Amino acid sequence: MPPVAASRSAPPDDDVLGAVYDARLVRRLASYVRPYRSLVVAALGCIAVVAAMQVATPLLTRWVIDVAWPARDTGLVQRAAAVFAGLLVMQFAAAYGETWFTSLLGQRVMRDLRGAVFTHLQRLPISFFDRTPVGRLVTRVTSDVEALNELFASGVVSGLGDLFSLLAIGVVMLLVEWRLALAAFVVIPFVLLASRVFQHRVRRAYRDIRTRLAQLNAYVGERLAGMRLVQLFGRERQERERFAERNDAHLVAHLRSITVYALYFPVIELLTTLALASLLVTARGEVAMGAATVGTVAAFLQLVRRFFQPLQDLSEKYNILQGAMAASERLFALLDTPASAALTATPDRAEQVAALARQGITVEFDHVWFAYDTGSDGEQWVLRDVSFRVSPGQSLALVGHTGAGKSTIVNLLLRFYDPQRGRVLVNGRDVRELPLDVLRSLVAYVQQDIFLFAGDVTANLRLFDSVPLSSVQEAAARVGADRVIARLAGGWSHELGERGAGVSVGERQLLAFARAIAAEPSLLLLDEATSAVDSHAEAEIQQAVAALMEGRTTIAIAHRLSTITSADEILVLHHGQVVERGSHSELLAARGTYERLFRLQGGESARTAPTDKSPQGAPPRLPTGATVG
Repeated sequence: MPPVAASRSAPPDDDVLGAVYDARLVRRLASYVRPYRSLVVAALGCIAVVAAMQVATPLLTRWVIDVAWPARDTGLVQRAAAVFAGLLVMQFAAAYGETWFTSLLGQRVMRDLRGAVFTHLQRLPISFFDRTPVGRLVTRVTSDVEALNELFASGVVSGLGDLFSLLAIGVVMLLVEWRLALAAFVVIPFVLLASRVFQHRVRRAYRDIRTRLAQLNAYVGERLAGMRLVQLFGRERQERERFAERNDAHLVAHLRSITVYALYFPVIELLTTLALASLLVTARGEVAMGAATVGTVAAFLQLVRRFFQPLQDLSEKYNILQGAMAASERLFALLDTPASAALTATPDRAEQVAALARQGITVEFDHVWFAYDTGSDGEQWVLRDVSFRVSPGQSLALVGHTGAGKSTIVNLLLRFYDPQRGRVLVNGRDVRELPLDVLRSLVAYVQQDIFLFAGDVTANLRLFDSVPLSSVQEAAARVGADRVIARLAGGWSHELGERGAGVSVGERQLLAFARAIAAEPSLLLLDEATSAVDSHAEAEIQQAVAALMEGRTTIAIAHRLSTITSADEILVLHHGQVVERGSHSELLAARGTYERLFRLQGGESARTAPTDKSPQGAPPRLPTGATVG
């Protein structure tokens, strides 16, 4: 894996909340809502009905007390009761509809946005993943998208309903009896002040919870991945104590937010009670003077409670909106990350691949310079003026110590990165001009660090959908992977665990080799492909590779030099430079770096190694027991 410079690391932005409202972000979110306008209209319609019922039932109570009861008309009271029951049923149905439509809207927007984020992630360059923690990307696809679901399901639309209810109830109260309305509204400044303090405190608590949760998730993920080391060194007690510290910090952050909520709601309830008390004191004089009726007072008692409930809800919606704005800012920042334009599908990919395969693949590096870190301190060159050419049917081996640049050559050829200087050519064309799906369809790459997906064996070996099952089975037989598969409980349908859990490292390497050659590639890239298999299996694979290499271009990274003695050309890399090149016999005759490495790996003592006759600038003689790679 390439080095990741600290200067290029992404900032820890999980605890950043940002602005409460950003019109630019809202417009972008609206583009995901637009396809579901009908759900928004339906939800708003239900909200309007609920708001109307909030006003209608108190007014009906007023009419019954002021008109029906004085008239002693039992039938009128019964009809009013029936109407009241009907209004409650309408309110229930409208509230149900509001919840259903807003939840459906949130789920569909969340599905579309999550799909867009995942699709974009697959188009990002590998360099992006080198500098961005995987846990943070998982958070984007899960938690941040879920925050937006909450915005649509119980935030923005319900918030509009609360505002509509406030407006409707306030207008009705002022129209029915403005003096009583003003008496009830006297506590509104205190409600707004309490809500403001609540919003500020909850914002801090919300940020603290997110930070603590991110730290907790990162710690758990790392310890689970390194459980072998934890148990091997007997670190269970220490790790449990360190986990307890983070777990307690997360608990404290949550308790702090609960404390804020536990104080806020009683304060609002107290202010509502004060509003009712102010209303009753004012109503006594109004009723005595005949300016208000008992029915009006009864209606106001209901309206006041319903007026303050939306105010309380809006404070909670504020925090939902704030969290959603922070989540959307992070999501859209991810979606705005430039993707690899070459990853777009090529309409005539199959034809281009076939045409290139018929020509045979020629790979050429033309004075290539490359650095992973191009920061302000200058380039830290991993490759320095590397040039070579591999013709169809030829094999090239790359040899050198760890960090010499061997894997980087493969990364550049596959266009995981692009060189800062020079060119990488395939059949005379710069790979930057070649459609990426075409280039990678020509290549089979077997890595030393094998990655298998969770799923059945067939799906893992048949990643190219165009490869028939018979070809996959034939490839497995050629490298001996069929015997591995036969030993599995489910055979070809056996379910592998995460990263291929359930099979040994050597068995995973055999499966990966079968996967690579099943597509009959034109270019083979091998990164010490037999390092984890036994000698018998290695011999079988080498025979299969020898047959497969006929007429195909092969580039192999070698750590065990005995595996590449038959290569047409061997490049010896040191600090990103080619210090020696030639066939196995030529390099041995040169009595330089390669010859010393070969003798050391063959078990000879460094004392018997011949005198250093390597060219000036070549790496120094390695100590006894040193190995390459």
